[in-house]
Amino acid sequence: METVSRCTPNAHLVVIGNGMASHRLVETLLRHPARPARITVIGEEPVPAYNRILLSPRLAGELEQQALTLQDPEALARQGVTLRLGQRVAQIDRQRQRVITHSGDALSYDRLVIATGSRSAMPDLPGVALRGVHGFRTLEDVATLEAIAQRGGHVVVVGGGLLGLEAADGLRKRGGPALRVSLLQRSERLMNRQLDTTAAKLLETTLQERGMTFYTGVTLTGLQDDGQGQVCAVTLANGRQLPADHVIMAAGVCPNSALGQQAGLACERAILVDGHLTTSDPHIFALGECCQFEQHTYGLVEPIWRQVEVLAAVLCGETPAHYAEAPTATKLKISGVQLYAFGPTEAEPHHDTLHYLDPENGDYCRLLMHQGRLEGAILYGDTRHGPWYFEQALAATDLTACRHLLLFGAADAQAVLASHASSPFSHREAA
Repeated sequence: METVSRCTPNAHLVVIGNGMASHRLVETLLRHPARPARITVIGEEPVPAYNRILLSPRLAGELEQQALTLQDPEALARQGVTLRLGQRVAQIDRQRQRVITHSGDALSYDRLVIATGSRSAMPDLPGVALRGVHGFRTLEDVATLEAIAQRGGHVVVVGGGLLGLEAADGLRKRGGPALRVSLLQRSERLMNRQLDTTAAKLLETTLQERGMTFYTGVTLTGLQDDGQGQVCAVTLANGRQLPADHVIMAAGVCPNSALGQQAGLACERAILVDGHLTTSDPHIFALGECCQFEQHTYGLVEPIWRQVEVLAAVLCGETPAHYAEAPTATKLKISGVQLYAFGPTEAEPHHDTLHYLDPENGDYCRLLMHQGRLEGAILYGDTRHGPWYFEQALAATDLTACRHLLLFGAADAQAVLASHASSPFSHREAA
């Protein structure tokens, strides 16, 4: 993919999408002295950008909506940023370098960033288009789920990963005793991409005690119609049917890459970009959940924040290092549940495994070591030392000297490491 020069001082930068990635990009650009003078952001939702990470506590009733808001439209306008909210881009005209909105307005651009995010993945199953089938991605979805929770009845959440668990717990908290929340997970355990069997069982037990019902190791094969176009039940591969007044699809996301495809940009699962976030058109960039770098697509903010730094530098005329993948840690946003994990889920034969379990207090720690270096950790209950473990893993620190203390956390282990580093015997040259 070809790279073009930065936005000139008088260039018009248009950003399609007004989610967290777009907002972060604009904020980063505004701090740069060589930023584009004119920036227009077009957002399909009618509200300023908000923190989607906090949708789960918002659904649970733990936050007011204003606590999620990220943007002050008036402050942005004073800095030369125009927000066009409640507008959808219908077409990108690459030849004339302009975008056309659903209402027929045309805006010319010198550089264009597509940051259209993603949507809830809807499986290709009978009945998925029935009324009562919902996603969980927007403030509008939250309002819908709030109303469902307060009405009561049977709700089935599909997906036992981060999003599904947070949606299910939020519904449970917002609803009353008349609400029944069940969750379907295809794997034999919850959060199977982040947790081992022990941690997953601790999590399931905790949430069962709060009144949620889990069906693990099951496959959804269809949704049943009540005869009036409304879902009334779900069917599993074993033939069992579960009552469902509403079904929440939270088993992954699908990149919103249709605009790029319609414009003829190179796409696979999402819009393809190079290490500078440039698409197959050198005047157009893609960012966040709608883009694909190498074989990777995105659903977590940490890699997207690193993409923003690269793209902002490119747009301001710098030549930054290419974006590169890096490990990320997982945290669960459910009140009263502390969980921190990174690295491999399952121990391999070459791993040295350290673990600690206190079922009475609900504390669990499992560390995976290889040749004295930490490669993975799962912490449930007491997660205070999770960031320190992650820091050591990223730095590939040799922890051999403090291996016997690692399960007790950072303080004693750091003291041993410092002592070992200052010892003259730890720096002897080979004979």
